[in-house]
Amino acid sequence: MDLRTALKEQYHSGLAMLRQCIELCPDDMWTSGTHPRTYWRIAFHAAFFTQLYLGQNEAAFEKWPGCDEAGHPGLWEQPAYVEPYELPEAAKTYERKMLLDYVDFVVEKIDSIIDNLDLETDDSGFSWYEDTSKLSHVLMTLRHLQGHVGQLSELLMARDIDIDWIS
Repeated sequence: MDLRTALKEQYHSGLAMLRQCIELCPDDMWTSGTHPRTYWRIAFHAAFFTQLYLGQNEAAFEKWPGCDEAGHPGLWEQPAYVEPYELPEAAKTYERKMLLDYVDFVVEKIDSIIDNLDLETDDSGFSWYEDTSKLSHVLMTLRHLQGHVGQLSELLMARDIDIDWIS
């Protein structure tokens, strides 16, 4: 198996697990949590940054057609490690269907984007990740996605709801 095939499999599996977290979330949990750590927002954050960082660089980002005209106001558009950082205001809640559509949008892009990534470059493509190769950045993005899937699945497990491990 080659590296690109393995990366595709891991992105597809991670996003399938994120999809389960969204689908299985009880209605009363969807907006629970303290701003900015509400359940739906963590799920959106995982999908958004997976999509953003999946590309070769910042310029490759393709706005999801389902977002409103203003983009995604208040949804961590500025990474916390870029100074000065201010906590975003509460954003309009994304409905479950919208977020599932967004995850599907990202999933549809995975194979073609990974096929065209320059994994040999020493440039991550993102100014706030200096001295990070593209391959290292891709692997870090997978860790980021799975970290949030773990976070969401733990919240579900506290309610006796399990997601399937997808390999």
